[in-house]
Amino acid sequence: MTRLLTLLLLFISISISAQLQSPSDFLGYEIGTQFSRHADVVRYFEHVTANSTMVTYQTYGKTNERRPLTYAVVSTEQNLANIETIRTDNLKNIGMLAGSASPTTTIVWLSYNVHGNEASSTEAAMQTLYTLITEKKDWLQNTVVIIDPCVNPDGRDRYANWYNQVKATPYNTAQDATEHNEPWPGGRPNHYLFDLNRDWAWATQVESRQRLKIYNQWMPHVHVDFHEQGINEPYYFAPAAEPYHEVISPWQREFQTQIGKNHARYFDKEGWLFFTRERFDLLYPSYGDTYPTFMGAIGMTYEQAGHGMAGLGIETDEGYVLTLVDRVAHHTTTGLSTVEIASQNAAKLNTEFKKFFNNSDLRYKSYVLKGNPDKIQSLTDLLDQHEIQYGFASGGTVSGFSYSKNEKGNMDANGALVVSTNQPKGKMVKVLFEPDAALSDPLTYDITAWSVPHAYGLETIASTTLVSATGNAPTSNALNTPAPSSAGYIAKWNSLQDASFLSELLQEGIRVRFTGKDVRFAGTAFDKGSLIITRSDNRMHQDFDTKVTEIANTHKRALFASPTSFGDTNTDFGSPDVKLVNKQRVAVLKGNGTSSLSYGTLWHFFEQQLKYPITSIDTEDFPRIDLRKYDVLILPEGWYGRVFNEGVMDDLKDWVRDGGKVIAMGRAVSVFEGKDGFDLKSNASEAEKEDTVKGNLIPYDQRERESVKDFITGSIYRITVDGSHPMAYGYGDTYFSLKQGNESYQFLENGYNVGYIEGDAVSVSGFSGADAKAGLKNSLVFGEARMGQGSIIYLVDDVLFRSFWENGKLFLVNAVFFVNNNAFSL
Repeated sequence: MTRLLTLLLLFISISISAQLQSPSDFLGYEIGTQFSRHADVVRYFEHVTANSTMVTYQTYGKTNERRPLTYAVVSTEQNLANIETIRTDNLKNIGMLAGSASPTTTIVWLSYNVHGNEASSTEAAMQTLYTLITEKKDWLQNTVVIIDPCVNPDGRDRYANWYNQVKATPYNTAQDATEHNEPWPGGRPNHYLFDLNRDWAWATQVESRQRLKIYNQWMPHVHVDFHEQGINEPYYFAPAAEPYHEVISPWQREFQTQIGKNHARYFDKEGWLFFTRERFDLLYPSYGDTYPTFMGAIGMTYEQAGHGMAGLGIETDEGYVLTLVDRVAHHTTTGLSTVEIASQNAAKLNTEFKKFFNNSDLRYKSYVLKGNPDKIQSLTDLLDQHEIQYGFASGGTVSGFSYSKNEKGNMDANGALVVSTNQPKGKMVKVLFEPDAALSDPLTYDITAWSVPHAYGLETIASTTLVSATGNAPTSNALNTPAPSSAGYIAKWNSLQDASFLSELLQEGIRVRFTGKDVRFAGTAFDKGSLIITRSDNRMHQDFDTKVTEIANTHKRALFASPTSFGDTNTDFGSPDVKLVNKQRVAVLKGNGTSSLSYGTLWHFFEQQLKYPITSIDTEDFPRIDLRKYDVLILPEGWYGRVFNEGVMDDLKDWVRDGGKVIAMGRAVSVFEGKDGFDLKSNASEAEKEDTVKGNLIPYDQRERESVKDFITGSIYRITVDGSHPMAYGYGDTYFSLKQGNESYQFLENGYNVGYIEGDAVSVSGFSGADAKAGLKNSLVFGEARMGQGSIIYLVDDVLFRSFWENGKLFLVNAVFFVNNNAFSL
């Protein structure tokens, strides 16, 4: 009977294998000769799952455009039968689940196509899957391979569909051909035009949030993020470039080299060029290589020549034709090579993985944070995404490094949020919360500062001793009831949640005022910017009390029902300093000349966070737009020289003089520099003036290294804030701003300098070149220039950068609704 059963199982296995098709056979074209649509990729993975006992395939979420996010688990039939034990033993090994285990199976995660127009990798994912289960089964005896064939389906289909529409037949290899020049915004980002490869830590996007849930369930030992770079650069693989973050272990460094040498063996055999250790560092924590690395894995980026420019084939500057077939072959080779060497080192990977989660040698044991409850809640939401443990202090004073003072200080810890490093993910806690990341080399691929306490605007102490967190979490009892006998309702103004509350009120037709003075009613004090919702303004709203309290309860906002409109101070409800908030008609520029990433952040912010409608206008259509239909025009970061020609600029000035409001973000500010009437002049540093005189005598091979003196690579600076100006309502007199560059402007002569650096610039985190930092002396950061009845608002530092700098977002909301709000528009 046993022999009969064995023969039956063998027959079934042979029968299933006979039905399994290669990607080329299934799709009807050789892999690499077409760009596959996402739906076809999903169909192929479903086909393999239906015809192989070595693959399971699941959906872990959906994109904004409703495409499935999927992953396959690939291993031997025996391992898949025992897969839950393999998964949980791995978590037990590092303390993320209770119990003990000594696993010997290694877990490798291969992530493809996070950038939609780096499209060769999804094709390679199909080929890699097929090769693993048909030719490389032996490697899977002690290895589980997780394959996410497309991290960014919306971006990939944007690229693939465009390319398939415009390509010549046969494809044209000339670089000037249409098929090698994508239109704005390109296929790189997701639906909201975010770069998902910079969203791992901040998890602002649905793709990231859903992926992290699965990642935390598996915690792989090796993670590879497949990319593409310029057409003239062959192939990059590990080991990575300096700087390495200091939490990275010697083993992680060493194994990257082992993997690189294994790849080199295959590439040398085929005569394929590659490079290592020169470009892509391991510092900024939100990449697909660094985030897994700080979670204990061997995290790596592989970069194939091509990108969105390459199409099916392109002639490089070196005179050879780079084809999609080539690109797929290279990515398939490194993917398989990674699985091979992981399998050869499965036991060692498990041993070293466990060691990484020993956090006893970390200097700071606890980070203690206090501040606005909404900001604390936003931070704990982020920690929950990463399954990082936290608690709340029950009392006492805590001493250590003070983030606000940038030196030793202390704080009353009662009720404070406590995030400690004595937990499995302690090293990630250090990376996210550390005051200033150690930097072995200033030449980095991204920003060098991201400290979460500054990003969320929280008073923080980093303590070298473990702080007890046995207290209860603060609770919000903002359950309001209608008060029909009141003169109106008052709500505080401190956070983005307050802004979302205002947004819904306005859209429900409720008239809202804000106070330009500190006020007190019936013994209760309210700061500038507080919302005042009067019965007088809303006499015609039949369900006024019910609706206001309902909206407030939805947003968990505490309302003060004032029994009188007569103020305890000299300010009453009807004061000229208590102004109606306009239901602003907001336009945002997009298209050529704008940064797609900056526009996407604005789009996502208004649509998904503030939930307030905007009208997006393409830059090509802008000259024909009647601006009188809008109250506010927002310019994302961009390069507007071609957009704002003389005629357009004159029209813009006329609109502003009539009461319009322009908000310029980041580099968009420069379009107004030196222009008549805009009150904006740049600061030219002494070093720039001197270089102009003497010329550049720096030797050729020292230019890049010498140039760092002019760089600011994402550094955090302390700036002074004029809290009496409407743009700064909800802030104190100090703000920590993330600077991405060395742009420096003089103080406005006639306008309002709302946020500025007075005297020498003070950076608290991240790298700043000496000359760049010196050039920030006495410089504008946030300001308002008046022109007629309207305003131009300068946000020199982008307060929405990647949507993770939470503490900056209220500046933008204030600029839209409060600044220069002198007349109510019906």
